[in-house]
Formats: sequence, C-alpha cells, structure tokens
Amino acid sequence: MLSLLLATPFLARAQGVTADSGSAMLAPGDLLRITVWRRAEFSGDFVIAPDSTITHPLYREVKVAGIPLRMTEERIRLFLTRYETTPAFVISPLLRIFVGGEVRQPSVYNVPPGTTIAQAVAQAGGPTERGILKEVTVVRHQQRERLDITSSDSRIATKEVRSGDQIIVARRRNFFLDVLAPSSSVFAATASLVSIIIQLRR
Repeated sequence: MLSLLLATPFLARAQGVTADSGSAMLAPGDLLRITVWRRAEFSGDFVIAPDSTITHPLYREVKVAGIPLRMTEERIRLFLTRYETTPAFVISPLLRIFVGGEVRQPSVYNVPPGTTIAQAVAQAGGPTERGILKEVTVVRHQQRERLDITSSDSRIATKEVRSGDQIIVARRRNFFLDVLAPSSSVFAATASLVSIIIQLRR
C-alpha cells in the first residue's frame, strides 16, 4: 500500500485548480504560479506576501491568502478583466511545507494542494535506514498528530498536507548507537580525566 502511495507522481495535481483543491487555502510564504495566455508580464511564480497579497507590482492589490482557491481564482480573473475581456489563464498554487526528521533530503518544499503526507515524505527522498514510517508526526497550527502512513486506513493514506505543515519522520532506536556508544565515550572521557588527575598528584 505504501509503495503505491510513494510511487504516485506527487506533482500530478499541479495543473491548476481542481475540484479537490478548491477548498484549500494559500498562506503567506506559499507560491502561486500564474500563467496568462500571451501576457508574459502577468505570468510567473509569485510568493504570497505577509499581507496576503501577491508579490508582483501588477498584482499587489489582489489578496489571495486565507480564502478558498476557487475565490482566489475569481479574484485574479476579475483583476485581469481590466486588461482583457475574457482572460485565459491558469493558476497553480504551491503550498509551503517542511519535511524533516529521518528523511534523506530534509528541507522546505512547495507542493500542490492534494499532495498526501506519504507523497510529501517521498518528495523528501523517502525515509533513511533508521526512519520509521509508522511514526510520522504532523505539526499543524501548533497541534501534533502522529500517523502510521503504512496503514491501510484510507483516511490516513489520503490525508493531505496543508500550508505550513511540519512533517517529521521518527528515528528507530539503535542500542549500540544511542546507548552503548555514548556511554563508552563518557567512560573513556572519565577515564582520561582520572588519569590526568593521578599524574598531576604524583
């Protein structure tokens, strides 16, 4: 089940606003890709500013954060009608998330709405040898939720990311690396210190 989820091309939903992504919302720091037919000056990848507007001289009056993407699309359409009667355009929102812990490429990622937690982990290179996919913590709005993304429960398998999510893959404990090796280092350091003290007293 998990291999199927991780193998799904997670960018498959980046082609504009879909019915599934219409209820998602952008937040400051997210990215909005706007493509306007034959109007390069209105096209590009734009970051959402702290005041919820689009960081572009022409779009700076359009507030798009904190509202459903369907409404975001309508606001951009209304703005573009100042320049064209029936503007042809596509918007592709990209949500900013962080994936860390025991993944191969921990970083901040911009992913399309509809991306699942499992697909976000895959985007970060998947788990390391010590990663535990049964213990993935999602921090959202200061609330923590632990998920087993190997579960066959469809509610977990299809759980989607939201803007600002922090996804942390837990680490499998290793007795030698986590307990024995540190203890040995402390013992060796203590033995060295005792040896130095003895030599000073001679």
